[in-house]
Amino acid sequence: MSMITERPVSNPAGQPPVRAVAGEPASRRRDVRAVLSAYVTLTKPRIVELLLVTTVPAMMLADGGLPSLWLMAVVLVGGSLAAGAASVLNCYIDRDIDQLMRRTKRRPLPAHTVSPRSALVFGLVLAAVSVALMATFTNLLAAALTLAAIAYYDLVYTLWLKRTTTANTFWGGACGAAPVLIGWAAVTGSLAPAAWVLFAVVFFWQMPHFYPLAMKYKDDYARAGIPMLPVVASARRVNAEILIFAWLTVATSLALWPLGMSAIYGVPTALVGAVFLVEAHKLCRRVTRGEPVKPMRLFHWSTTYLTIVFAAVALDALL
Repeated sequence: MSMITERPVSNPAGQPPVRAVAGEPASRRRDVRAVLSAYVTLTKPRIVELLLVTTVPAMMLADGGLPSLWLMAVVLVGGSLAAGAASVLNCYIDRDIDQLMRRTKRRPLPAHTVSPRSALVFGLVLAAVSVALMATFTNLLAAALTLAAIAYYDLVYTLWLKRTTTANTFWGGACGAAPVLIGWAAVTGSLAPAAWVLFAVVFFWQMPHFYPLAMKYKDDYARAGIPMLPVVASARRVNAEILIFAWLTVATSLALWPLGMSAIYGVPTALVGAVFLVEAHKLCRRVTRGEPVKPMRLFHWSTTYLTIVFAAVALDALL
């Protein structure tokens, strides 16, 4: 606890001395830091980091090496702002259900650290700046894809699909995979078959990545009335989708190998894919047998899998 000291302030009119609180500036600084931290939290930085992990390797593969540092910086800044904008607007739209879920009730809007109006303005400004950056310094295709990704995530997924269908994670997967296409388009001004394969990898990956998270927090989603698959479907159905999409993810990642990739990409992708599949089958087997389930193990492993695959893409492009 900081110590607050007082000192008398001279009063020429002869009135009793006024006490000034020396600790007030420090308190104000703490308040400013808290508000800034809340705005950063609205952008969901961890999601931004994951999106950038896929964007840079896609740019390197599109270029056949290392793109200009200026272009990479623009795409990274623009992409971060776009992802942050989508997340802020997501928090604005979901503020009614976030306050009902233990996992999200401490977010800035349910906690009343940031007002809904301020969050809306913040999100729209970030979106406008990100699209303007992409349009000015890359090309119109990349800018259009950026705008489409933000609009799809917030208007189609968050506002509609998330609240109405068990297929919300599937259809929402397009948003998470969009940065691959944006990065590729920023380099070439077009979209090649390899770009769509990378898009498919991230698209399919999101089901075995997110379903374990939804399993862990299914009571939260049920309380908020969100029809996530683990909330409304049988364990057998959830297991089937995890395994189907885990296999599709690995198969699609290996399908990139014949499209000009070398063993530098293929070997580590095959190895980490095998481990990913083993973990998916272990989770589903535990669910089927009624054993204690640790869904977050697959959740974290899926992140490791995607990181290694795209690191292999970058290394192959460089070498």
